[in-house]
Formats: sequence, C-alpha cells, structure tokens
Amino acid sequence: MHYVVTGGTGFIGTRLVESLLADGHDITVISRKPANVTVGSKAHQPKLESITIDELQKLTKPVDGVVNLAGAPIVDKRWTDARKKLLRHSRIDLTQTLIASLEKAGAQPDVFISGSAIGYYGSHDHDLPLNEQATVTKGFTHDLCRDWENAALGAEKRLNSRVCLIRTGVVLGEGGALKKMLPPFRFGLGGPIGDGRQWMSWLHLDDEVAAIRFLLAHDTLSGPFNLTAPGSVTNQEFSDTLGAVLGKPAKFRVPPLMMKLMLGEASELLLEGQRIYPEKLLKAGFTFKYPDLSTALRTVLGSE
Repeated sequence: MHYVVTGGTGFIGTRLVESLLADGHDITVISRKPANVTVGSKAHQPKLESITIDELQKLTKPVDGVVNLAGAPIVDKRWTDARKKLLRHSRIDLTQTLIASLEKAGAQPDVFISGSAIGYYGSHDHDLPLNEQATVTKGFTHDLCRDWENAALGAEKRLNSRVCLIRTGVVLGEGGALKKMLPPFRFGLGGPIGDGRQWMSWLHLDDEVAAIRFLLAHDTLSGPFNLTAPGSVTNQEFSDTLGAVLGKPAKFRVPPLMMKLMLGEASELLLEGQRIYPEKLLKAGFTFKYPDLSTALRTVLGSE
C-alpha cells in the first residue's frame, strides 16, 4: 500500500510511519523541509519519500490512503489572537490545501484519516462518560476541532474517500505530554493540578498507532472515533499513579492561578477535562493493548 502522511515527523506520526514502513508499505511524508525527514531505519529508506505539499501533483504512484496528523502544538503557549490563528491555519487551512492538492493530482485514496482531539467536546465538569455522540460545550477548542473535522470531510466528495476523524486524548509515550510532566515527578515534586478532580482521557502511543492502522484496514468504518483508553482517570489518580510508578511522592499541588498566569486561556486544557469513552472503536472490535494506566506508564518508563 502507498500512504501519504502529514505530521509524519511528529510524536505520533514518527511511530506510525515507522510501523507502516516495517510492514513494507510505501510512505510519502509531506513536510515543509523534505530534506530533513529521516524516519525509519536505513533499510526502510527505499520505501520512504518526502515532499512538500506543492509537490503532491507530481506523484506517480496511486495513493491508497492518507493520514493527516499535522497541527501546531496547542498547549505550549498562551492563546493570543496570533496563536489561535496559527492553530487554525496549521489544521484547517492545511487540511483544505492537502485535499485540493490530492484532487489536482487525480488521487482518489480509499481512506482519509484526519486528526482531531477530545477538545471537540469542550470542557465537562461531570463524571459521565462521553461517547462520539455526546453533547459538546462551546468554546475555542470545540470550534477548532469542529472546523478541522469539517475540512477533512471534504475528502468524501472531492476525493471519493472514506473519512475517519480521530479525536485523540493525551498520548503517553517517550515524548509528548508525558515528557513535560516528568521532571517535577522525578524529583518528588509532582502532584495534581488544582483540585485534581478534572478528568484525563489518555492512551498509550502504541494503541494510538494501532487504532489508526485498524481504521486504515477496516473499510466499513467512517466518521468520528474517540482515541482514548476505556479507563479515563482523574488528574489526582493520574498523579498518584505516575508517582507510584516512579517510586516518588506526588503531593505537591499546582495552584490553578499559576497555570492561568502561565498559559492564560490555554490553561483550561489542564484545569478542566472530559471523561471520554471509545465506544465506536470497541464496538468495531478494536482491542487496547494498554487499557490500564499503571501498565501503560510502566511500559513507557521502563525500570524507573
């Protein structure tokens, strides 16, 4: 199979591309700097090419599937007007450009999988699990994800593709969000944020990649899918579990005001949450390798 991947050098994209290359698939990574793309082993390099999005029209091989994972980090900086514009451009505008470029190239991929996030649902202060049909809370994150998903749905008409929208939670692996959390916990200075009652919906990086590949392979599946483990936890539970895995206390609470001063409006992603349930994936027969948080963290952190 020949897959086109955006965001192929990111935290999730790198592992996905490596997995697909290892199974003998041909991969075209879309990058602003194609010469810097070095994903996979030397043995896999003949199966990998990297091009800019403008060079898509030069593709000579048919495209079997597209995985669109590009998007600027959402919680790294304050959401100024300029930052919000960048977040939208790197998701919505890029997705529209990608589809238009594939259309001009005459590509008709069987499947178009596009990134989204559990931010689609907005913040919820109740303990009820949210499936893919759950009520949303209006706000910037919902609007961003909604418009991102609507842009991806353009592939149905323009490319005649089956579209899957992956609403991803906090992905645990060697990098990503966990890398930023670890330093204080390793020194015994970690702990919950605020009162710790906000829900954290997470999944292991291996399950994220496996779920994407599951959706690539099952041609009857389409629409939105929650990509989170079935066992969401509160921020308090997450902190306690991470501390136990590291063998460190996790009693230092991070004051909400500190988060608000550091991140402004973006702090809602850390201070608020939602309890997500991957109903459609489970009904489709997907099996999570790491449904338990402690096991997932121990696998990522090894013997620490």
